[in-house]
Amino acid sequence: GDASSEQYEDAAGEQYEEVRYEGYGPGGVAVIVEALTDNRNRTASDVRAAFTKSSGALGETNSVSFMFERIGEITYPAAAASADDMLEAAIEAGADDVESGDENHLVVTSPEDFNAARDALEQRFGEAASAKLIWRPKTTAPVDEDTATSLLKMLETLEDSDDVQNVYANFEVAEDALARLSG
Repeated sequence: GDASSEQYEDAAGEQYEEVRYEGYGPGGVAVIVEALTDNRNRTASDVRAAFTKSSGALGETNSVSFMFERIGEITYPAAAASADDMLEAAIEAGADDVESGDENHLVVTSPEDFNAARDALEQRFGEAASAKLIWRPKTTAPVDEDTATSLLKMLETLEDSDDVQNVYANFEVAEDALARLSG
């Protein structure tokens, strides 16, 4: 069992599964890959190839997810409300926290409270810019420029796979290195 999964059908009756892969990328960076697939073998081999090519390693389910927390993230543009109004509404809606910045409000919820909080906030402020469940790293590993280069290449390869929906990794690159990498 190198992946956890849930099954469902699309409108055409195709069987799709949500599958989660976990492993380590270059520099020992923890990586979680969420995929939606109608062919687990193809997806597993795509994901494994991306890890292997970058000298990473695919692990067992839960081999890295303990380093992340599963949270709901609801984003509103800063103009949607004042920081105080957003915080008050979010807490009332059952959210855990709000991070307000110049560009947006980031409302954080537990996975259990996510739907209720999203619905309550949308009734009050209209549709959110984005609302999703994500894996947020509890700690991040600093990586140097060389490691970051191969890591970003690996993440890109994963994201290019048709089956891959989301990729999360717990690394941190110095601002200046990141600027050079994104050139």
